[in-house]
Amino acid sequence: MEEKMELVPATIQINEIENLIYTIRDKQVMLDYDLAALYGYEVRALNQQVKRNAGRFPDDFMFQLTKDEVEVVKSQIVTSPNSNFYSGQGGGRRKPPYAFTEQGIYMLATVLKGEVAEQQSIFIMRAFREMRRFIANNALLFEKVSHIELKQLEYQKSTDERFDRVFQYIEDHAESEQKIFFDGQIYDAFSLITTIIQKAKSDIILIDGYVDVNTLNVLAKKNAGVDVTIFTYASAPLTNKDVENFNAQYPKLTVKKTQVFHDRFIMLDGKAFYHIGASIKDAGKKCFGISLINDSSIVLGILNRLKTI
Repeated sequence: MEEKMELVPATIQINEIENLIYTIRDKQVMLDYDLAALYGYEVRALNQQVKRNAGRFPDDFMFQLTKDEVEVVKSQIVTSPNSNFYSGQGGGRRKPPYAFTEQGIYMLATVLKGEVAEQQSIFIMRAFREMRRFIANNALLFEKVSHIELKQLEYQKSTDERFDRVFQYIEDHAESEQKIFFDGQIYDAFSLITTIIQKAKSDIILIDGYVDVNTLNVLAKKNAGVDVTIFTYASAPLTNKDVENFNAQYPKLTVKKTQVFHDRFIMLDGKAFYHIGASIKDAGKKCFGISLINDSSIVLGILNRLKTI
């Protein structure tokens, strides 16, 4: 007979679930005893259900931790280890726990019975989504920290001090060199683009083949006295009247037609240079990225190319 727990936390926050996600074998996973508690099952009952549906759980969906991996997980647990955690001796489970990848967790929700399991799976999937977004949005920052700043952190006396320094670095360098927006993040995308535009002190160069009035609405957020030059396709839905109306209130805008560029770029004051994966008018409608390009030779090359247009 299937053993099942009826007691489940009434309220579970996404950030609480994120604390139960570990990185093992370069995969984000959750462990069977945490999933059992979330889904309202005893660990043994949960694993029995998995065994009955073994064909649904290939190696990339679920795997058993090695002893070394168990020690890695133990070192990441802030609170007291779960009583169901592997000990290898008496007083705890004698076999290492199973780890479930995101696909395995989704499959687990399909084989477990009960409304609770269905509801909790939604929270878990959202937690994984937020983790992916956080990692994607800060990928370059983490790489820089790991290659440079963490070498300096090794001299700190305690692990807590090291993490404090890392998180302080993230806070002090909130503007990442790369930002990824997923479909539907329209407000966030326009917010960042507006912030970039408002950094210009003297001039803005926008290279975007599909400029329209919506693009001008964003450029209207620029600082007073900042000149704007747009390079766009001849077929762009932007009329001379649109330009005239813009200049009547937000001078000075100049539009030049060219077919030279495929990608979209924004240059500020001839220095800061951003690559934008989507036309400004479509920002946030589909997944796209914004990247800050620090290579001065690329900036100079673009400026020289623009002079020939």
